[in-house]
Amino acid sequence: MQRRSVALLAAAALLSTASVPLAEARTAAPPAARAADVRELAPGVTLTSLVYGRRDADDVWTAQVNLPERPDGPFAGAAMALGPRETALRAAEELRARGFAPRVERVDAPEFADRAAGVLGWTVRVGSYGDEAGAAAELARVRAAGFAGRTRYTAQDGDDEDAPQRVHVLRVDLAALGGRLETAHGPTLHGTEKLTDLIARSGALAGINGQWFYNDAPGGLYVRDGRLLGSATQGRAGVRLERGGRSLSVDAFTARVTVRAGRETVEVDGVNRIPGEIWNCGGVGGDLPTERPRHDVRCTDPSELVRFTPEWGAPPSGAGAEAVLDGRGRVTEVRDGRGAPVPAGGSTLQATGDSAAWLLRTVRAGMVLRFDERIRDGRGRTVVPGPDTTILQVGPALVRDGRVAVNAVGDGVVREGPDQSFTYDWTVRANPRSMIGVDGEGRLLLVVADGRRPGVSEGLGIDGAARLMVSLGAREALNLDGGGSSVLATAGGIVNRPSDAAGERSLGTSLLLVPAAGQAGS
Repeated sequence: MQRRSVALLAAAALLSTASVPLAEARTAAPPAARAADVRELAPGVTLTSLVYGRRDADDVWTAQVNLPERPDGPFAGAAMALGPRETALRAAEELRARGFAPRVERVDAPEFADRAAGVLGWTVRVGSYGDEAGAAAELARVRAAGFAGRTRYTAQDGDDEDAPQRVHVLRVDLAALGGRLETAHGPTLHGTEKLTDLIARSGALAGINGQWFYNDAPGGLYVRDGRLLGSATQGRAGVRLERGGRSLSVDAFTARVTVRAGRETVEVDGVNRIPGEIWNCGGVGGDLPTERPRHDVRCTDPSELVRFTPEWGAPPSGAGAEAVLDGRGRVTEVRDGRGAPVPAGGSTLQATGDSAAWLLRTVRAGMVLRFDERIRDGRGRTVVPGPDTTILQVGPALVRDGRVAVNAVGDGVVREGPDQSFTYDWTVRANPRSMIGVDGEGRLLLVVADGRRPGVSEGLGIDGAARLMVSLGAREALNLDGGGSSVLATAGGIVNRPSDAAGERSLGTSLLLVPAAGQAGS
């Protein structure tokens, strides 16, 4: 292992933006790094940890007052983090009447690929303090006066270009390394596993967290070694890896699965997920409240067909019906009720609601069920997975063709309607972020920005994450699961500082950098 310390270097120069168009590099380069640490983990693999930005006088703790959804609604119990200007002014007037000195502040949303920049809403804040304790005491007084709210640290508003940051960049030349980038999960899909445990078991050189996970299982399209193992969130962004990560592309994906039983062909609602629960929405077949992607929203459907493969583990049990199939698709059993084990090499098809009645009426033991899986990219072109194809659907997209290109609306990370709290908190404000990309020289980029560490590392908004990846020379880049899940680790341990109080979180899927035989990690 070679190691060197570098101080007071320009981040843009250090991180190889030579492949980025000059105009793009100028607008996307982060501030000059105050310090950076560069390690060579293996031939073609460097790990760079950057410290940049500074705390300034504008970085303070404050009490933020919640606003009601209705313009004339009560402030007690209000839940919106921001709202229309008129509502914010009404709140400020009532706060002043109770002896407070509120500030009404405008919140702007940046431009996204599918949404123009503009005013997201208005917030009401009270007090400016050097620590959270002062803001918490102010918030207690605000609550006692009949308002709801929370404390905020202003450096995490997502619009401070010079906020303190700690960013960790793993840049990988797979041709020089001779290894590959692989997806990994625990012994079964239904279950979570820590990244450090996966690295230790696999002998990987390094790794990063992967997809969202719900009900202890990956959420979104998951193709591994050419096998479709997870349902698509229709139209959401994902990363397609082939040849062990030597080919990486970011696109939007859909996947439709049908099953033919005798003369009937019907749609399969999902693969390897709990029937009736469609996390992030974006499903098929009448899901409520929407079939469009909605991040962190649980859509429902009482009537579903869901296929389970051996990778899932023990399928859920409950009311409904199911067919048990061998490796050739032949039905070995039709059951009234759900929960049969998946045969080795086979599958089960679970049904609930009206779909259960269809299955019991149509499917018979000895019948061969034929499944058809169709994956399409954002242009509607068919994607035919080969044995070395991996697709992880996470999102949103960050960079396409070397330019910032965030599909925030299409990816479901922008909400419609009067309550823009989710858009504000998740998309605009700073949070820990994990990203994957490829630079102009074909090198992989696995990146984590620490967050929720006031005065140390604030994190990034989605737009900031995209601009960071451009500054690193990314030609294509995708946002991975973030928040408490953001973790980058090597065989020697965790590189970043996970934001959960308990430390490293167990994950649904991870991405592992596996060296060629005989190479050791550090």
